[in-house]
Amino acid sequence: MDPVIDAIRQELTAHGDPDVRKCSGRFFREEIRCYGIKTATVSSIAKKYWKEVRPREKQEIFALCEDLYRSGMLEEAFVVSAWAPLLADRYEPQDIAVFRHWIDTYITNWAACDGLCNHAVGDFIVRYPGGIEELQRWTQSENRWMRRAAAVSLVVPAKRGMFLTEALAIADLLLTDTDDLVQKGYGWLLKEASRKHTDEVFSYVMANKRDMPRTALRYAIERMPEDLKAEAMKKDW
Repeated sequence: MDPVIDAIRQELTAHGDPDVRKCSGRFFREEIRCYGIKTATVSSIAKKYWKEVRPREKQEIFALCEDLYRSGMLEEAFVVSAWAPLLADRYEPQDIAVFRHWIDTYITNWAACDGLCNHAVGDFIVRYPGGIEELQRWTQSENRWMRRAAAVSLVVPAKRGMFLTEALAIADLLLTDTDDLVQKGYGWLLKEASRKHTDEVFSYVMANKRDMPRTALRYAIERMPEDLKAEAMKKDW
């Protein structure tokens, strides 16, 4: 085992709190494995050990991240979520395959999915917009986390007003998905896109609300003015 991984695990173990561990489980339907550590503490530990790993080659850091994922521990996944975006200036087009592998192999809950995708994968897409085609392929995966990842990877860029057309295309591909965590994922994407493009997202919702699950619809319109919300929620068919 790499000494850095060993040190991180020892520190995470030392900070574990049974009460926090018990409380953490309430946020997930799936059974999760965790040390029981508050997010701020995990972030501090990740930052501390990043100083040690930063000088290493990118592929070596990716290998450390995979070691952390293999444990199945939630906080170790959070360390990956903290480290991976810090490599953004070293990303290359082929790195999307690394993210695909991690999501398909190791991600087992919404927190680990969103933690990696919101920033690391989102940053990748900003640098390499051609990666949108990869996200579109993810929408057809049998793995619910791949499908959610297709949407939540665009959340942060969409919040900035980017990729509206692409966000709507992802929503189209996920529109009738029966998994509520996927519905929430693309609904969240539409909500963030509505910050800068309220009219366009509202028009999209109105055109598709007959087929859109109510869970996704409610997320999509959450930031809209009350009159638009009321109009969107009308079941007028």
